[in-house]
Amino acid sequence: MNFFTCFDGQGKVIARCQTTQEIEVLKKMGRPIEEVREMKKEEAVVCSLTGSPSDFNMDY
Repeated sequence: MNFFTCFDGQGKVIARCQTTQEIEVLKKMGRPIEEVREMKKEEAVVCSLTGSPSDFNMDY
């Protein structure tokens, strides 16, 4: 399972997403996503242990 971290133009984390569809939804909502990086496996484990990556998205 792949997870992605979305960043704004200043390098701040906007959201953590599980699918590219979630990223597209955030873009349509007007989030200023400038960069998307796939999380390393050790980073993604934290998301899978703490719940859904959408739990980190304040706008969802």
